[in-house]
Amino acid sequence: MGDIKSHKDLLVYQKALDFVVAIYKETEVFPESEKFGLIVQLRRAAVSIPSNIAEGAARQGIKEYIHFLYIALGSLSEIETQLEIAYRLRFITDIDNLSKEYLHIKRMLLKLITTLKNKQ
Repeated sequence: MGDIKSHKDLLVYQKALDFVVAIYKETEVFPESEKFGLIVQLRRAAVSIPSNIAEGAARQGIKEYIHFLYIALGSLSEIETQLEIAYRLRFITDIDNLSKEYLHIKRMLLKLITTLKNKQ
């Protein structure tokens, strides 16, 4: 993991922040009726990803860090489901780019978890 001094140096954290922005932009066009439904669920789950990466990095040990990375992974899975629902409801017409980003972040999280497990 080289010259990583904080969670802010992790590419997965930076990608997760970009993903939050993409989710916020995508949900801006959702119907008003979803203001307290899918919009808030998608946004909260998206914000949870970089937040849990940061919280895990601030914890005492590797075991705790991994635990928070799994929580971030869970939030990512929530987003996958919620995007599929939004797509089926035709709130979004193209989920390909978001799906690519989702999969990229998922692979990065799994790689970081594996790396940390190997350090235990």
